[in-house]
Amino acid sequence: MTIFDRIETMIFGFTDLLCKAGIEPEHVRLLRHQTKTPMGRTPYLLWRDQRGAFEEYQSVQTVGVRARLASPIWASFVVPPAGGTLFAGLYSAERIGPADPDWIDPLYGRPGAELTQDGLDLYQTRPMTALESYVGRLSIEWGKGARSWVQRADMQVKAIVELTKVFREDAFPGYTHFVTNVSEIQGLPLTWASALRVARGVYLLTSAKTREQHVGSATGEGGFFGRWANYAQDGHGGNLGLKSSEPSDYQISILEVAGSAATVEEIIAIEQLWKRKLQSREMGLNRN
Repeated sequence: MTIFDRIETMIFGFTDLLCKAGIEPEHVRLLRHQTKTPMGRTPYLLWRDQRGAFEEYQSVQTVGVRARLASPIWASFVVPPAGGTLFAGLYSAERIGPADPDWIDPLYGRPGAELTQDGLDLYQTRPMTALESYVGRLSIEWGKGARSWVQRADMQVKAIVELTKVFREDAFPGYTHFVTNVSEIQGLPLTWASALRVARGVYLLTSAKTREQHVGSATGEGGFFGRWANYAQDGHGGNLGLKSSEPSDYQISILEVAGSAATVEEIIAIEQLWKRKLQSREMGLNRN
């Protein structure tokens, strides 16, 4: 019976997995990378699309967490768009001194010194072969301490909640249940983006910041995704109402998906109906 089979048939913890690989849990720190930039970039996206950039991002840490990171091995985890805690790999880690003050943070695209008042430490990290077959496949239950992103492996019970045979992104929830923010559009799983590109129809933008709403329609070849990508680029997609409003990271949801044979005129008519239903001209950002 393989470890994969045993995980499927019994309760199994990440610490047990370390022990079976011959790694002492007291030598391991668990790191859950969950930062999200104003533009929607996350460590998960770096890990998925630019592994080297992710490892560079991880190798520079603030002086304030130095004591908590003092361990020869880091077990790294990232947070997918739908949440959870996905295993990103084991790394050997050694602090080698202060980071270059001109170092550019790969996540923010800005000098790291501008992002914190604390000093920055540079670590030499190298991927380890141990448990590498579980990278991108194994998810654990992090527990209630989500803010505590560095924890000791020997003092935590982290149950393994999923083990897939291959790396698999979260399944598309369907058009009715799809909800995201403009800042997250470019980081959506590829399967989600594909589903949104082939569908057209009417959508709703809402701002928790200004308490305003906007009804819009996607009629072009790029479908919903293509239209929303415009908002991600400039915040307003050329819409006059959005231009006049205070900048906001709008939440996006789909009101109605048009049939594949629907004409542009038919979709616009549906859009106008939704504007009347939601009174988005009188109590929103629609101007026509």
